[in-house]
Amino acid sequence: MKRFDIIVIGSGSANIVVDEALEKGLKCAMIENGKFGGTCLTRGCIPTKVMVTVADFIRQAQKASKIGINIKDISVDFDKVSKRVWQKIDESKDVYQYYKSKENLTVYEGTAKFISDKEIKVVFNDSAKQDEIITADKIVIGAGARTKVPKIEGLEEVGYLTSESFFGDKFPKKPYESVTVIGGGYIGVEFAHILSALGSKVNIVQHNMYLLPKEEEDVSVAIPEILSKYGIDVYTNKDTIRTYMQDGKKVLEFKNISNGRLYSLKSDEIIVAPGVMSNADTLDIQNTSIELEKGYIKTNEFLETTVDGVYAIGDINGKYQFRHKANYEAEILSHNLFYAEDNDYEFVSYDAVPAVTYIYPQVAHVGLTEKEARKKGYKIQVAMHYYYQTAKGFALGYDEGEESDGFVKIIIEKDSKKILGVHIIGDEASILLQPYVELMNAGEKIIQPINEEIGSQLTKRLRKENYKRNLNPNTIELTNKTMVAHPSLSEVSIWTKYMDFK
Repeated sequence: MKRFDIIVIGSGSANIVVDEALEKGLKCAMIENGKFGGTCLTRGCIPTKVMVTVADFIRQAQKASKIGINIKDISVDFDKVSKRVWQKIDESKDVYQYYKSKENLTVYEGTAKFISDKEIKVVFNDSAKQDEIITADKIVIGAGARTKVPKIEGLEEVGYLTSESFFGDKFPKKPYESVTVIGGGYIGVEFAHILSALGSKVNIVQHNMYLLPKEEEDVSVAIPEILSKYGIDVYTNKDTIRTYMQDGKKVLEFKNISNGRLYSLKSDEIIVAPGVMSNADTLDIQNTSIELEKGYIKTNEFLETTVDGVYAIGDINGKYQFRHKANYEAEILSHNLFYAEDNDYEFVSYDAVPAVTYIYPQVAHVGLTEKEARKKGYKIQVAMHYYYQTAKGFALGYDEGEESDGFVKIIIEKDSKKILGVHIIGDEASILLQPYVELMNAGEKIIQPINEEIGSQLTKRLRKENYKRNLNPNTIELTNKTMVAHPSLSEVSIWTKYMDFK
């Protein structure tokens, strides 16, 4: 059995941990069963945003008549769009070559299978290779998540796409004539935005009463109205029943949950995007003492699991599934593992996680919704401000009476004036959100236990001491240690930790 100082499962944000471990001269192993670079690079936020940007420009051109510009005959060079998408996805090959060339790092192309708390069997993608068992004192699990495919009669026979297959071997050679999207979360509505702008007739079938149900209700209510302006048909509060082929088309049957009314839609393709599920079930976690919660690996504020020396970061721990959140966790874990000295530890805090849905216009939020704030017992004050009430908003074409197209909603604690939540819908919402993310992350934060039953002796001591950290808003340290929505233009100014100050 081969022994390492540290084993990392996954090659997305976990790369940050590997890089720091190698800097320290540690003997490392990386296990990856797919493309290198993680979900974001190969099938998630980066390739989708290449396509989202094309869709945004199309929508802006269509909207330009409001400010006196008439643009006709918009055409899309889909081959060029595709090449730009795959230019980014294919960077995974560079990631692979980079790590293969590293000294002190063994790269395993295969699936990690735990056989005990600290022993892992690597099942190679190449079936000709014999399984190998490896171990380490420290293991970091960053194996991600995947599309949760619902059980719908006939779905497997008819065929469907997920974000994984769309940005894989089923990437379209041209836009579809018609598409039905199952799921109205951020992945589903982003696909709807992209494909509709490219000319597809798009339907969204959503189980929940709302699209983007985790957003502030004022935002969720506005989304169907906005999407319908671009010809997207939205069916909420619906249960899918079955799928089948008819006249060369894929038919989806579904019903109204409230009254049982039946519906059917024909389309060229079905995209399944009802949400994601943890990849923990692929790792034989049942052979360990690692505890799960709703399929996700339980972690605390130091990313520790229920097994000492085993950590979990990113989508697999279920704490917000964004690349910027995963990077934030990886940076904190790397600091604590390799650089922390006494009273210089860092802990995660999830009360200032930015979330952006890249449709047109954008949707962004940080912190609590109004309902969540009231449920937590806060005495709150709420204010809304509309794009049309500003000179720039008017210049962009926002008019009074179209409030749902652009507004900011801010929720604060009544007495302290502390910012509890900010919700935005409108042009460049991701950029407008970032100052509030910085403000909410600034100042003193006292450690707040997460899954208090998990904790090393050091963690228990720090909790007992009410360990705190303080980010001075007048220093660059604040931007260095604040999450910024990825990918957004805010990264241009906020990624100060990557800037070369001289």
